[in-house]
Amino acid sequence: MPPTLIQTLVFLFFTAAACFPATESSGELPTFREAPAFRNGRECPPHNPSIIHIAMTLDATYLRGSVAGVFSVLQHASCPENVVFHFISTKHRRSELHRIIAATFPYLTFHLYLFDANLVRGKISYAVRRALDQPLNYARMYLADLLPATVRRIIYFDSDLIVVDDVAKLWSIDLGAHVLGAPEYCHANFTNYFTHRFWSNPNYAASFRGRGACYFNTGVMVIDLWKWRDGKYTEKLESWMRIQKRNRIYELGSQPPFLLVFAGDVERVEHRWNQHGLGGDNLEGLCRDLHPGPVSLLHWSGKGKPWLRIDSKKPCPLDSLWAPYDLFRHSSSLFSDC
Repeated sequence: MPPTLIQTLVFLFFTAAACFPATESSGELPTFREAPAFRNGRECPPHNPSIIHIAMTLDATYLRGSVAGVFSVLQHASCPENVVFHFISTKHRRSELHRIIAATFPYLTFHLYLFDANLVRGKISYAVRRALDQPLNYARMYLADLLPATVRRIIYFDSDLIVVDDVAKLWSIDLGAHVLGAPEYCHANFTNYFTHRFWSNPNYAASFRGRGACYFNTGVMVIDLWKWRDGKYTEKLESWMRIQKRNRIYELGSQPPFLLVFAGDVERVEHRWNQHGLGGDNLEGLCRDLHPGPVSLLHWSGKGKPWLRIDSKKPCPLDSLWAPYDLFRHSSSLFSDC
């Protein structure tokens, strides 16, 4: 006897429910397996100067990436108990996000700070990709205001990366007189990051004159927060955001203001600490290969995110390097071809 229409619809519904994980739009946040406890070795000093401070944003959309990033840091850290995470979130689902992090990493020392999205709402103009014009994407500009004054230095990580080396090596770089350290890419064509309106304005274009400016990606930065506060760098970034709001001088969210303020005045970090662009460009997100050289950090900047490509059964080859750090709790399925 052939199935009725209702029976067919019920079958399709449960097939879809089994095959696709819950998303933010469904009202459910993902659930995760509990991470193992990572302990310090005997060589790890217990006193405060050895503490490594890391900042990341936390939201429902990128939660799976954030969890994988934290897991990767702890797994490869020589002194994992000395790592303190500082998460930044808006008020949206904040208590749920806190609960998930605490349940997934019971032994993790972390703090969750509230970012007031109203700080930037009037300063943001639309970007080429929707994720780039979300208020939380600009929270990295306000770390010096959000974190306590006792935190002098911070590593900022995006939520779409994994660390495959001891983060203490990145933490220990000497910033010298610089406020910020990051891998630089001087071969990148700087003109691509700003509009014709920017380059045709002599006053704007002159901002890079004589600086030896090179591109750097803001998804991995080491920042001296005391120097940041002294130099009032948040105000400088906001100034360029206001100009952008009036004159449309760039296209890519929070990245260009950092270039305008810091490019040419960055402490160079080895390229191994930001193998970026693995998510492809901001429009198509096509697969990419690793850059030549050693790798300490893999960064899926761009449109393509590994968890989305894996779930859609269309992963790129390098997404297999992200998958071992994915603590997402997959629903058991009766359908082998899901």
